[in-house]
Amino acid sequence: AVLAVDVGGERAHLGAEDTIIELSVTPNRGDCLSVLGVAREVAALTGASLHVRNASLAETVTAASRFARVEVQASDLCPHYAGRVVRAVRVAPSPLWMQARLAMVGLRPISNVVDATNYVMIERGQPLHAFDLHRLRGASITVRRAGSRQRYETLDGQSRELVADDLVIADAEGPVAIAGVMGGADSEIKPDTVDILLESAFFVPETVRRTARRLGLTTESSYRFERGVDPGGTRHALDRVAELIVGHAGGVVAKGVLEARAPGRRARAAIRLRPTRVNALLGT
Repeated sequence: AVLAVDVGGERAHLGAEDTIIELSVTPNRGDCLSVLGVAREVAALTGASLHVRNASLAETVTAASRFARVEVQASDLCPHYAGRVVRAVRVAPSPLWMQARLAMVGLRPISNVVDATNYVMIERGQPLHAFDLHRLRGASITVRRAGSRQRYETLDGQSRELVADDLVIADAEGPVAIAGVMGGADSEIKPDTVDILLESAFFVPETVRRTARRLGLTTESSYRFERGVDPGGTRHALDRVAELIVGHAGGVVAKGVLEARAPGRRARAAIRLRPTRVNALLGT
């Protein structure tokens, strides 16, 4: 028999019987905190073919850099940050099939924009965030350390104290999100949101873990970042969520990706592996 594992399908509707699989994932297997991760594991165990559909985007001729800019000042804590600008969206409820699938995994549907970020997080394991572009002062994003003790109101309406070494996402005037943990109330997606800036980044697990534990704040995003997300999946997830948003909230995608990478990043090394030696060591 030929088994194929498909990731990225959206042909679902209320009344269809989706299968729910409950997994207990150990801390070292953060790669299995997504449909793609589990599908990859199943393919490896069974010899099945893994099919991952790439996003298909139509960009406008106007560059994203015309509308926003991104900068990373703490590249030791955020080696890669990428953003896309999507303009003229219409915030409304997401499709019923998406709401149903999010509810199945314990996530509360919010809107077509926010739900798309959560859907792709579950699908691909990459946490994402959407900012209201017009609520970002200076239309800019800077990834930096907080720099001093300060109070900050998160999306849940709670005022939390940041310390100097906390990694934050800031606009021209101050923090708009705690990196890898939770966004802020000032720049959240609201019913009147029109233009958005999408964030997809790789944050060093230790910095997210330290901040989340000190604040006593565990989120779906921090849970994944703490265990390590795939550094190579940042851009794929960004394109995927932009595709979903345009498909279900309308709008157009500005040309290009706003991107910042740590200097001198080395390519992945090739590692020789002898399965017979592994089996000898494991006794398998």
